[in-house]
Amino acid sequence: MQQPFFKDRIFTKKLNLKKHKSGFVSIVGNPNVGKSTLMNSLVGEEISIITAKAQTTRHRILGIINGENFQMVLSDTPGVIKPSYKMQDSMMKSVKDSLIDADILIYMTTVNETKIKDKVVFEKIKNSKVPLIVLINKIDLFDQVLLEKNVEFWSAELPKAKIYPISVLKDFFVKEILEILIDHLPEFPPYFPKDQLTDRPERFFVNEAVREQIFINYTKEIPYSVEVITEEFSENKKIIRIRSIINVERESQKAIIIGNKGKALKNVGVRTRKKLEKFFGKKIHIELYVKVSKKWRSNPKQLKRFGYN
Repeated sequence: MQQPFFKDRIFTKKLNLKKHKSGFVSIVGNPNVGKSTLMNSLVGEEISIITAKAQTTRHRILGIINGENFQMVLSDTPGVIKPSYKMQDSMMKSVKDSLIDADILIYMTTVNETKIKDKVVFEKIKNSKVPLIVLINKIDLFDQVLLEKNVEFWSAELPKAKIYPISVLKDFFVKEILEILIDHLPEFPPYFPKDQLTDRPERFFVNEAVREQIFINYTKEIPYSVEVITEEFSENKKIIRIRSIINVERESQKAIIIGNKGKALKNVGVRTRKKLEKFFGKKIHIELYVKVSKKWRSNPKQLKRFGYN
């Protein structure tokens, strides 16, 4: 995976950076406000999976944007929730960790949202000493009156923040946000090699691609009971061979994932293969298996095995 060449981006002004700037930018907010969509848009690659369901993002994912004189490390985080089991405890720990090492904080919300789901996390954001930016997303879906009320609400809640209405899907004010973020980066050498796009290994993106298809193609509790682990990833010049295990909590869930005569599982495999071929730019052969791992979401050993803190 190579960093998209930066001159392809269109800016509204020229960046005149005499010294190198680097920093971490954490994107936090409630579920389904567009955090992952924003990260993918800024980085120029589909780093984070995106579905219409809440809590799709489970891990903190770094996306790295490199320019000649700067490096921006974006941190996509799980949506802020009140945890119900150990996996969600881990998800919220990653959110809190992202607040600690951030040089810039983005609190992302939507035009119709004024509810704060975790007041402890929100107070940490409010009292942070680093530059704070509030992005009010999805402005294309709501009228001007509601937007103005929303701006007033967040101005009162976060008086130190800079507030910007945006629409990531419509690409409204996204280029400008990138410029604003670069302006706020501190002077510092790069943290990562300049050709690096993310901190995650290839197997992580395979796991996420499979999980994304499960979120898209299954309903009710099934997507939330699934975790994927890739046990084989071998690559040569022509093809990548992959073997991944879909872990569920109950036998009934296993039957649903597989489907009648294996058709449902085959569909997930086909759709995952197509996405991975686009992502890696190479032919993919993927084998999927389903395994019951009882109560894995509350099992510390299983959670550690699946990459949770």
